Formats: sequence, structure tokens, C-alpha cells
Amino acid sequence: GVVGLTTALEIQQRGQGKYRVTVVADAFPGDPGTGVKYTSQWAGAHHVYNTRDRKKYPNDELYRYEKDTFKTLWELSEPGTETEECFLRMPQTEHFYYDRITENAPGPEPLEEMPFYQEIPKQNLPPSAHSGCTFHTISIDTPIYLNWLFMRFVGLGGRTVRGHVQHLSQIVEGGIGIFSDRYATGHGRRKVDAVIVCTGLATRFLGGVEDLNMYPLRGQTVIVRAPWVRSGITASGGKDENGEEVVTYVIPRRSSDVIIGGTRVADDWYPHPREETITSILTRALELCPQLAPPEVRATRVPTLDDLLSHVVGQGCGFRPGRKEGIRLASEWWDAKGKVSDDAANTENGEGTALVVYNYGHAGYGYQSSWGTARKAADLLEEGLKDI
Repeated sequence: GVVGLTTALEIQQRGQGKYRVTVVADAFPGDPGTGVKYTSQWAGAHHVYNTRDRKKYPNDELYRYEKDTFKTLWELSEPGTETEECFLRMPQTEHFYYDRITENAPGPEPLEEMPFYQEIPKQNLPPSAHSGCTFHTISIDTPIYLNWLFMRFVGLGGRTVRGHVQHLSQIVEGGIGIFSDRYATGHGRRKVDAVIVCTGLATRFLGGVEDLNMYPLRGQTVIVRAPWVRSGITASGGKDENGEEVVTYVIPRRSSDVIIGGTRVADDWYPHPREETITSILTRALELCPQLAPPEVRATRVPTLDDLLSHVVGQGCGFRPGRKEGIRLASEWWDAKGKVSDDAANTENGEGTALVVYNYGHAGYGYQSSWGTARKAADLLEEGLKDI
């Protein structure tokens, strides 16, 4: 996914030949039929700062990861760069049906740092909205961006192996040779110095880790071809008749596709788009953004749901990797039997041990925190291996 690819690329770039980095995964960008197994391809995605969360991030870690990432994505979206086609710089409108500033989420409002930020006057807000603002941000054409990350990584010498890791000890003991004869030595083993765990929701089931704090935040989206839509809008924090959170967003891409969502339901494991949800998403989106309908329709009458249905080109769903305690960024030492103490690892001079760095649990903000958390993971790697 985006977190794993960004982390691999950051380590590959930073090492400048010092590291031999291999990505082990059972799905890669461009693979057909991956469904919910590859959530990153179904993301919106755009950059809109989260509120601060002092319970999960007492030192504003998430804010700093997102700020670092926005700086990088804005640079990558610069006109004339090779990565420009992955992004759309666009105006964004936000309507909040909850209080952004609370005791747990104190000010200042992170969004105030976005380009061209302006508050929306109360009299111009929709009924029941608590606040709103406009600013400029970027949207990401996720399939194109994932492919760029992948090709950039490979182009810098990174390697890939297709395989499914059942238990972390498999990699610690056998290295990547257990999946590919190309990299095997001796009895199929090749020592690894470090393992970076960027396994998202699958970390709940990864042997040796089995983090039960992980849970799915199911999201469903619809893709509409609407090249006339070049600004984004989101309404968040509302509740439906069942008390479930409702989030509605319209995210245009450079390609002329528009991602419309959505849902954010905890512990919903259903792996396919629900027809009734598609109708709900499109109905809410059209109410929020009538501009989704073709201009010729809006010029003569009030648009209806049927006016959108003929422009639908795709639909999908994915499981955001939620984590009750927030993103896990940490390191520890392992041998083939499991976790070992730092003293034991140092005593053995690294023989049979590997540094394990964790970078997972990004919930619905993997893209907008990807570079910040990748750099933190790379810092943990370099700190752990500095004496080896």
C-alpha cells in the first residue's frame, strides 16, 4: 500500500546504495482483482489536516507527520515536474458538523496553515453545520501515484518479491529467500538486518504481532467521469438515522474522474460494494455538490440522481486500517523465536537477530501522513542499526 511503498522508497533514497531494500507483498500496484485486499487504490485521496488528538498523539505527532507529508506532496505536484500528473491542485471547501476545537483537540486549527485558508461566515454555512472553511490543497490520482512510487523504488534499485508472510519469524529467520530462489543462499536462508512492518489491517493477523487494536473502517466510493468538476467539497461529522457517522466528499482528480464517498463504518467487514450504499452516496453528493451534474442539465432544470448514474465509471470499497491507539511507530529486536531484549541483541552482536520497525495503523489518513511516517520509520531504522 501507500505506506509500505513510501517507506521503502524513503529508505532506498536515503541509503543511496547503503541498503538493499526488498518489498515483500502479495499485491502490487496494477494487480487486477485485488478488491479489499489492496485498500490504497480505493482511497480518495486528498490532503485535509486532521484535528489534533492529545490522547493518541500527546506531542502532536500526527500533525507533524501530516505537515511533513503535505510539504512533499505539494512539491511533487509542482507544475512541470515528472509527478505533476499524479495530482490536482484545487480549491477545497469543508463543512464541519462537529466541533473541530475541543479540550482533546486544542487549537490552533491545523487547516489555517493551508494555502488561501478562509473561514466561512456562519450565515453562509448549511443548516446545522458548526463551522466551515475554504483553502487550496491537492488531490491524488491514487492508481497513478501508487505506480509512480513503485516504479521510482524499482528504478533506484529496490527489489520486489511476491509472497504472503504468515509469521514475522519467517522473514527474520529465512529472509526473502523463502519466497524466491533468486535471493536464497545455503538452505534457502539469507540474513536480514531489519524488517519494516507496514502491513496495515493485516497486522491484526500477522503471526508474532497479532495486534488486536487493529480494526476495519470500511469505506465505499463511486467514481464518476465529470471533467467539469475541478474543486473539492466535504461535509463531515453528521449522523444518520442509526447514529452512524456520515461523511460525504467530492474529490476531483486530474484525470477528470471524480471520487464520491462515502462511508466510515467501524468493524464492517463486508468486502463488496452495497447497492443501497451507492444510491445513498450519490444522493448525498448531489445535494452537497449539484455541480456534479453535467452543465447542460443544470442550465435547464434541477439535476436528479439519474443524471449522475449515466456518468458512473466505477465503484469499490476498502478497509481503512484503524487502530485504537493510533499509528504505531516503534522498533524492537527479534530472533527466530520472537522478540528479544536490546541487551540480548547487543550481546549476540546481531547474530541471528533483526531489527523490526513498525509503521502501521494509519486509519483513513495513510496518504496524507505517508511521507512523515516513512521518515520516522527510516529514522528508527538508522538509529537501531547505527552500531552494526
